[in-house]
Amino acid sequence: MHSRYAPVSVMFLLITCLFITCLLITNIVAGRLVQLGDMVLTADLFLFPITYIFGDVLTEVYGFKRARLTIWLGFGANLFMAIFFIAVVKLPGPGFWDQEQAYLTVLGFTPRLVAASLLAYLVGEFSNSVILSRLKVYTRGRWLWTRTIGSTLVGQALDTTIFMMAAFYGIYSTPIFLGMVAVQYSWKVAYEVLATPFTYALVGWLKRIEGSEAFDLGISYNPFALDIRTGGNRKRG
Repeated sequence: MHSRYAPVSVMFLLITCLFITCLLITNIVAGRLVQLGDMVLTADLFLFPITYIFGDVLTEVYGFKRARLTIWLGFGANLFMAIFFIAVVKLPGPGFWDQEQAYLTVLGFTPRLVAASLLAYLVGEFSNSVILSRLKVYTRGRWLWTRTIGSTLVGQALDTTIFMMAAFYGIYSTPIFLGMVAVQYSWKVAYEVLATPFTYALVGWLKRIEGSEAFDLGISYNPFALDIRTGGNRKRG
């Protein structure tokens, strides 16, 4: 019987695993502060922008439907991790255990931070994927840099603003808060721009390996429709 679903490639699975791994690591190390000159950054900023690069690659090569599946898989893994960490740190420890505070510091996610992180992730990643997908159709597959950078400018702006507003607004004074938002956003965008040659190389290599690429024509951008059937057109190399 003919299947309505396209086979999932090994490379797609590999990039999806890397995407989710980077996402989980960034949420674990987010509480670590790093000083670079006059800038104070959270440690997740060294890895989190890579999730956007992988998101760009997935949308560019495999299309929005497959990228949407990966985004939801990342959301589920992140939610499960946060719930498990919250549950673990609430379990009673033995009297001789003297590392309780260390675990609370690293793994003691608060509901506010979890909600802020998950909401920002969904809005940012989906915005990034939709914009890149539409720009690809509009530019007829040319000028990849305009799609990766353009989608990042919007996706990271939404991600950073939503997360910072939900997690930290009202905790710090307005000047400090706005400075934190500006530094985080500027870092993420600069990261993506500097990684453009790597993105070009990875996208080109995957298109050669897969022998095709996705053009999302006539598809639904509903983020809640988990249909992974091949939609639009796939251009053969």
